Amino acid sequence: MWRANHEVYGVRKVWRQLRRDGTDVARCTVQRLMRAEGLKGVVLGGRVRTTRPAEDRAALPQDLVQRRFAAERPDQLWLADFTYVATWRGTAGRRRHRSFSGERW
Repeated sequence: MWRANHEVYGVRKVWRQLRRDGTDVARCTVQRLMRAEGLKGVVLGGRVRTTRPAEDRAALPQDLVQRRFAAERPDQLWLADFTYVATWRGTAGRRRHRSFSGERW
């Protein structure tokens, strides 16, 4: 049953599926047997840490913008942003660039 469901079912789902199929079995028995066979379900929603603090504060790049997002002329100020998106195979990154030319952001 675990393989038939793409190896994603954990103890609770296997136990519920067995009960739906008419097999009266205790949940702890399913847990014990799955542990003995090394079977685990997929765990979703783990925290992905994409930004890590610098070990050496002096090695950080300077904040040249100083949080002022306004420019006096076109192409004077450029900023970049990285957005991380969780996928089934890991994380995917997306870059965005923005040019400021006098207007407020």
